[in-house]
Amino acid sequence: MKHQLLAAVVLACGFAMQTHAACDYPVAPGKFPDGNSASLDEMKAAKASVVKYNADMEAYLECIKTEYDAKVAAQTDATPQQKAEMEKVQTQKHNAAVDEVTEVTNRFNEQLRAYKAKAAADKDKKPS
Repeated sequence: MKHQLLAAVVLACGFAMQTHAACDYPVAPGKFPDGNSASLDEMKAAKASVVKYNADMEAYLECIKTEYDAKVAAQTDATPQQKAEMEKVQTQKHNAAVDEVTEVTNRFNEQLRAYKAKAAADKDKKPS
């Protein structure tokens, strides 16, 4: 019985912490390998980091939307100006995150195009 009670308390605390946790902004992948000299494994690892980053950013965007919706719902006495300011801040956060994802994806795609061009050129050089 004590174990069940302890488990229930731990579970409840976990839910409470999640409910009040701030949204964590994902860390963008660092430098990508040079597509002109990278190996296939390096490019696969870079792709995996971009895919994970994109998924993390999607979770962040969902989190800030949930936080915003809750804040708006809780501010029943907010003036139109206050609501407009909350919406402005939300839009700025969202747009900054989307801009960063786009920039990271573009950097990776640039290296991926270079890698594919190098691979195609190497394939053409091979004797038949």
